[in-house]
Amino acid sequence: MCGTPDAGTSRLSHLTVLVDELTVRQQAGERRFASIVQLLETPSGEQLIRFAYSTDGSARRGPVTFRARDIERLRAGLEKHPDLAAALGL
Repeated sequence: MCGTPDAGTSRLSHLTVLVDELTVRQQAGERRFASIVQLLETPSGEQLIRFAYSTDGSARRGPVTFRARDIERLRAGLEKHPDLAAALGL
């Protein structure tokens, strides 16, 4: 369970279950980082999708930007994550 609520989901529930997670490796110039797409589920069964980015192994919320090549990596990665792909409608 993810015991830390974020502002957007804290009204729904303080606890969510991490159902699936996909990490998309990215690079901008010399900077290397990753975007994380998580499928979460509330105690009532509602599915939530969280986007975050990671630098030095620490996940951070905030703007997540995908270039066309990153979208292709996301689509390719979703082939191994059917529940997450379905939740995204892809």
